Amino acid sequence: MLALYIRDVRIGIRAGGGALVGVLFFLAVVAVVPFGVGPDLTLLARIGPAILWIGALLASLLGLERLFQADREDGSLDLLMLAAERHPSVLTVFVKCLAHWTTNVLPLVVASPLLGLFMNMEAAAIGATTLTLLVGTPAIAFIGAVGAAVAVALPRGGLLVSILILPLTVPVLIFGVSASYGAVNDPQPFLPPFLILVALTLFFAVIGPLGAALALKHATD
Repeated sequence: MLALYIRDVRIGIRAGGGALVGVLFFLAVVAVVPFGVGPDLTLLARIGPAILWIGALLASLLGLERLFQADREDGSLDLLMLAAERHPSVLTVFVKCLAHWTTNVLPLVVASPLLGLFMNMEAAAIGATTLTLLVGTPAIAFIGAVGAAVAVALPRGGLLVSILILPLTVPVLIFGVSASYGAVNDPQPFLPPFLILVALTLFFAVIGPLGAALALKHATD
């Protein structure tokens, strides 16, 4: 499994453009907000965590359709499914999700503090938002694996992936933003929504690969 993880990370890096496009899209989402809401720095700081989360969520969707597509095209997906007796397909999907998150989503988390400065956010808000993104964005990858697996046999499944998984990511978005606000707003607690966010990530870490493995098994039969 470690070899599969390293292989997918190397492929993701060599493919080029995926992480950069995601970060640029993330930057574009954050950059256009002041044009829509005006140059009020107080307002930008107040809505900053929500904007960062929405931008990261949308940017995370960009490369999901390629999660299994390349393996499908070169035939390695069939080999991975046939090797289910030695390595469970659920574990294979889990490792591929981690590799995808490392190469495509982790750069968004790394870039979020800088973009938080653009939104005039306080240091505590930037730190809390970055932490919630670090904890919550893996759930998006696990959810996206299901959509990517369903659309793997379709010639143009990219839009379908986004349509399928976007509603499922709403709870992650809600509790991620709530925890970020809780770190800077005294009446709102940070820990309860943060723990729920952790629980959601753990839940989807189990359900997502399981659903994706079943969909891939059906697609390769």
